[in-house]
Amino acid sequence: MIAVVDYGAGNVQSVANALESAGVVAQLTTDPAVILAAPGVIVPGVGAAQDTMGNLEAGGLIEPVLEVIRRDVPFLGICMGMQALMSHSEEHGGQPCLDVIPGVVRELSTSLPVPHMGWNQLRYADGMASHPLLAGIPDGTDVYFVHSFVCVPNDPSWIMATTDYDGPFVSMVGRNNLMGVQFHPEKSGAAGLRLLANFADIVARGGVAASADVVGQGR
Repeated sequence: MIAVVDYGAGNVQSVANALESAGVVAQLTTDPAVILAAPGVIVPGVGAAQDTMGNLEAGGLIEPVLEVIRRDVPFLGICMGMQALMSHSEEHGGQPCLDVIPGVVRELSTSLPVPHMGWNQLRYADGMASHPLLAGIPDGTDVYFVHSFVCVPNDPSWIMATTDYDGPFVSMVGRNNLMGVQFHPEKSGAAGLRLLANFADIVARGGVAASADVVGQGR
């Protein structure tokens, strides 16, 4: 059972519905004990960094989330759930975040309309095409974005994929069992459902390292 952290984000139910469509057993929860006991955890999110961090704190959910990350439990942050992993966000004058991935969340720098909304392509970083989260999702696949801010990790080795919007921005991050996507799998059609199913496979197999054979088996 994958725990989907319910801290009031607008896309939480949509993520739960998409997981169900992908055949994944998941539970929406506000209970720290359920989060700590789960073999896999997803933190969705839309909206502002200040609201996200405030709601996580008000629900007593920051420490459980940090604890599962410390224990290297498979973890997926979606959109604002990915941005919350960074050290801080520059949104609304500055907001401390979870400080799991050293770096900053900055406003998308572009001459194109903001927010960046709609379908756009993933471009995998070197070596990432074989990552089990991306099994069956070819480089160049279109996924659905809605965002105005982007993650800028201090260490580029965190970057799993980028996307071009008048220049490249980070659209996926990951290391070991910690993964994040800037796009919305729950809005990304078959590719998004496949990614969620891949994450469930990672959870079922006990982590990314144990899931390396997923790609080799063409699953």
